[in-house]
Amino acid sequence: MSHWVMGNDTGADSRSSNDAVTFALSERIDAQQFDALFKDGMALVERTATYLDGKGRAESKGLPPAITVLYATESMRLTARLLDVASWLLIRRALREGEISESEARSKRQRLKLQTLGRPSHTRGFDELPETLRTLIVESFDMLARIVQLDRAATQPLPIGDGTTAAPLNPVGAQVVRLRDAFARRKG
Repeated sequence: MSHWVMGNDTGADSRSSNDAVTFALSERIDAQQFDALFKDGMALVERTATYLDGKGRAESKGLPPAITVLYATESMRLTARLLDVASWLLIRRALREGEISESEARSKRQRLKLQTLGRPSHTRGFDELPETLRTLIVESFDMLARIVQLDRAATQPLPIGDGTTAAPLNPVGAQVVRLRDAFARRKG
């Protein structure tokens, strides 16, 4: 069973806010859910590559110059986004199958830019792009949103038996926990 370790790599089993928080990946992402996501994500990568190397290349040649530039820009962004999607999926699968350690997975994950910002539907000329490209772009953002949600769930602190939670790894999350705790003390 794969585990994801937050905090230090001591492997400590304690759930205090100063120690590592270890939990099985399966506690947050069940195998069936991940397998379906992996299949969908890799199929999207394959469909996109096939489109961009074939039909998309032909469709881009008939576009007006301004839309050709937009096509090139959005296809590069789509490719970069799907590289991050595929990387995340492969990291998680390797971790789950014991091919890499938790620290290797964490290190590799930190290099990814899982951002759901930049949806181009409001961009001038987006509606003039080929329909298939627009569809792939929307699907890529939807897939990325699913992955970001699972990634956050997999790295959120687990509740401790006394109703509190262990401190999260990232500094912003740590500040949120401190603020929540401070407001809770004021009310109590």
